[in-house]
Amino acid sequence: MPPAVLVLLLTAAVLHAGWNILLKTADDPLRTAGRGMVVGSAVLIPAATVGWLVTGRPAIPPEAWAIALASGSLEALYFSLLSAAYARGDLSLVYPIARGTAPVLAVAIGLVFLGERLGPVGTVGVALLLIGILSLQRPWAVFRRSSELTPRMRQAAWLAVATGVTIASYSAVDLNGARIVAPWLYVAMIWGFTAAILLIGIAVVDRRARVSVGLALASVAVATETDDVAILGPTPGRPAAEPAGGGERGSLLRSDDWGRAAVGGLVTVGAYLLVLVAFRFAPLTAVAPVRESAIVLVSGWGSFRLGEAATRRAGLGRLAAAAMIVVGAILLAVEP
Repeated sequence: MPPAVLVLLLTAAVLHAGWNILLKTADDPLRTAGRGMVVGSAVLIPAATVGWLVTGRPAIPPEAWAIALASGSLEALYFSLLSAAYARGDLSLVYPIARGTAPVLAVAIGLVFLGERLGPVGTVGVALLLIGILSLQRPWAVFRRSSELTPRMRQAAWLAVATGVTIASYSAVDLNGARIVAPWLYVAMIWGFTAAILLIGIAVVDRRARVSVGLALASVAVATETDDVAILGPTPGRPAAEPAGGGERGSLLRSDDWGRAAVGGLVTVGAYLLVLVAFRFAPLTAVAPVRESAIVLVSGWGSFRLGEAATRRAGLGRLAAAAMIVVGAILLAVEP
């Protein structure tokens, strides 16, 4: 891997870490992700259109549109699973499991299905990266102690695993898409599809919420009529019904939190564009593990800044794991 590509990937890792911290600390991770994709699409699509016109309107093969749609669908699923996991569990639990699962699957896909090969130095580098990542996230310890976790935390852990599967899947899809069309054009295509699919998904969730609220109100009305009591307001002792569309969480277009979403959307666009550029110069087996170095930043932030406390011994263990990741990244950078 050329050193310049390594710099691109490490920069992308920092940007991605920042986006996930914003997402986790948002009031509603799913709608924040949806807003972020909308902002990213609003910037990318016009810019890509101008670039396409300026460069002579190069042909976009039909398979590129199909690949972009597949990637956008997987990205929307990724955001849905990740948001659900963040709504249930800690950042330092969810992010390491999700991002740590992905490179293991990505390397397997690259070697088994895409015919990629690593030399001895690259093999050692990938091994050190994966050992460092797994030492940091310790998934075996999480699931061995699952009986001590709350039900929501256990749900978060399994949702994080499912998120990792989607990450490996869209990484493999994007490897091909970024080689068919220019990365800046391809990223605009997948962002548009992702935003559209997320908006549809959120609309479906809101519709179901309105139906649930309607059914709840109907049940209250029937019960009250049975007691011959007029419904003039919320029954004493019973909370008022949530407004249609999920209350404060139901409106994608409400004014607050758009600043956070806008920043996050632009940050994740930059991170992903850097990764797509890297795909043109390095194989999936090298790109996927290096980009997961953000695990170190996010785990540290979640553990210490967000109050997910760690002991001194655990902190030293995180430093050792981070050192493995750095050494592994350097070995990949000098791979012949």
